Amino acid sequence: MITTGQMLEAKGKAEGRVEGRAEGRAEGRVEGRAGMLLDLLARRFGEVPATVTARIQRETNEARLVAWAERLFMVRTPEEVVADE
Repeated sequence: MITTGQMLEAKGKAEGRVEGRAEGRAEGRVEGRAGMLLDLLARRFGEVPATVTARIQRETNEARLVAWAERLFMVRTPEEVVADE
């Protein structure tokens, strides 16, 4: 017979696994977008300054990375892509 405590523990573990997978997928999307943005910057401008690379790699907000990618073709330098507005 399963006790209420065991049932709650199993439910908590299952919820934790679901949350962990979701967090992992979100982190993977952010890393993928950052990598793509760095690739596009390199294709457009050549060598990407270390400060710009570091800023992009530190970013955890997926929407901000998307906004930077959209800005890519409207700027003259890599620094302008990640400049604060």
